[in-house]
This record gives sequence, structure tokens and C-alpha cells, in this order.
Amino acid sequence: MTAQDSERKPFHHPRVRPDWLARLREDILDPGQPIIDPHHHLWKARPDQYLLDDLMADLRSGHNVLATVFIQCGSEYRTDGPPEMAPVGETEFVAAAARESESGRYGPIRACAGIVGHADCRLGDRIDAVLEAHIAAGGGRFKGIRHSGTYDAGIAPTAPPGAPPGLYRDPAFRSGFGRLHRLGLTFEAWLYHPQLGDLLDLLRTYPDQNVVLNHFGGPLGVGPYEGRQAEVFAQWRAWMIELADCPNLFIKLGGLAMNVNGFGFHHEVLPPSSGEMARAWRPFVETAIEAFGVDRCMFESNFPVDKGMCAYPVLWNAFKRLAGGCSDDEKAALFHGTAARFYSLPPVG
Repeated sequence: MTAQDSERKPFHHPRVRPDWLARLREDILDPGQPIIDPHHHLWKARPDQYLLDDLMADLRSGHNVLATVFIQCGSEYRTDGPPEMAPVGETEFVAAAARESESGRYGPIRACAGIVGHADCRLGDRIDAVLEAHIAAGGGRFKGIRHSGTYDAGIAPTAPPGAPPGLYRDPAFRSGFGRLHRLGLTFEAWLYHPQLGDLLDLLRTYPDQNVVLNHFGGPLGVGPYEGRQAEVFAQWRAWMIELADCPNLFIKLGGLAMNVNGFGFHHEVLPPSSGEMARAWRPFVETAIEAFGVDRCMFESNFPVDKGMCAYPVLWNAFKRLAGGCSDDEKAALFHGTAARFYSLPPVG
């Protein structure tokens, strides 16, 4: 394959292959550790449907997951009414799943105890009506929004659709972003590592807005970044140190099993073991925890997106290996405490 062919190779999320995932089984490490999974999705209209029963099968696969937070993914948007209100349909869909999870059918797990939806920040003050509709639809579970800013010219031709370049610096975007704080809502930032300067400027402009950075800030490893791991890591690490100076920023430790990160576990004969993932990801985890501290870090599954490369119980085993040198209090923060505090959820530990 030529370099040009490699750059044009699609970077969409790998398909979930249950038979492949079943080739590797592990005993559950530290099965009593309480967990809040602060980042997963539900969807119908995708090739790998992932609904409440699918989520619950993963949550009940051995680890002590007691609550979760759903994150926006464009599922079940309204098909009629004002376009800006379409994302409220996702909150309605997920709130119904949350009520079902509380029916007693699934035991004590509170799936979708928090819901993060989408509203277009470029609406300016018109975003207020959308946010209020989300809050009403969420039935006390709605916590905030995600407006993704992912864009990179090097992978744009073959990556999943992202955002226009420079979105987080756009005055129109910021006019709506600035409305979140008045309603006590959080913001999920999702962008790639070359864009982290845009986030830093946003955080410094709005120091009172609580923000969580998804998926380690998107260190890229495909297209023009393939084979440049050391260079990418150095750039990413420098941004982490600067970003950590913003006390309103938290970070999710996960999402590195996406295709764009370049680890490529899905190309192997066997799924990755927890030890393999822990070795590959340790520099990112240790850097983030050192920079932000455990009270601003939370492990996340990013399922079912990351399910294309690894199984749920093995993924959380990897996280437990990565936290092996932490104290009990530090583990409590990483696995549930930080998430509960950021999303104003009842404690589980």
C-alpha cells in the first residue's frame, strides 16, 4: 500500500464483531470496585444497533457498574418541528431508556442517570429554548451538551463527518456557549490534538463554565500522523500541561480504541488483552493524571464505539491495571467520584 493509499483509507469506527471479541476472556479484576461509566451511547439507526438491552449486557458482564452517563451521538432526533429542536428527540429517547432501567428489571444499575445532548451553540441566545426543552425532556437527568469541534485537514476526506475548522473560536459558537453557565449545564469538548489551542482559548475566555475533554483530547495516529507516535505524544503532552492550568476543565480517560488514534487492535487475530491495552495507553493515562489530578479525571468506556476493538470487561480490566498504583481514594475518584461530582449524580461508593 502506498502512502497516498494509506492516507485515503477510511477511518470510520470498526464494526463490532461479537465472535471475534469472544475469542478472549479474562477474569474480572477487583470486581467490587464501584464504577460510574460517564461516556456511552445508544442508537438504533446504525449498522451496529446498541440499545438498552445491549448496554445492560455489557454493564452486567462482571464489573460493578452502578450508574452511567449517556453522551450525544445524533440518535433519534425529531423529524418534524423547528430544526434546532431536532436534538431534543435524542433526550426523549434516552430518558425513556433511563426510566426502563429503573423499572427493577435490571437490578440496581441506573443506566443513563445523566444525559448529555446536543444544541447548536451557533444559535446564540436562541439556544435557551433548546436547552430548556432538553431539561424538560430529561426528567431531572439532563446535564449538558456536546457540540463536537473535530476537524483535521489531513484526515477530513476519510474520517466521520466532524465540524467546520476553528469552530471553538467562532464568535457565533461562543455566543451560544456562553449561555450554558446560567442554566448550570456542562459542556463536552471533543476535538483532535492539533486543535487543543482552540479549547485553551475558549476555557480562558469562559473560566466559569465547567467543561470535560472527551477521549484524552483526540491524539491522532492515522493518515499523515501514522508512524509519528513520539511527535504526536510530545505535542499532546505539552497541551495537557497547559490545559490543566484551567481549573474548569476535566478530562475523560478513554476512547483510545477508536480508529483515528491508530492503535489498530481490530486488525489482530485476537482481541487485545487488558495488559496489552494498559501497556499501549499508560503514557497517556499517567500524563493526564499527573497534570490534572484524580479529582479532574474519570475513566470512560466510549461504548459501543470502542467495542469495535475491545470487550467491555477487558476494557475495564485495563483501566484497573492502569490505576493499580493508586490509593483507594484515588481509585474512587477515577472510577466514580469525579464523574458523580462533575455530573451532579448521587454517589455510588
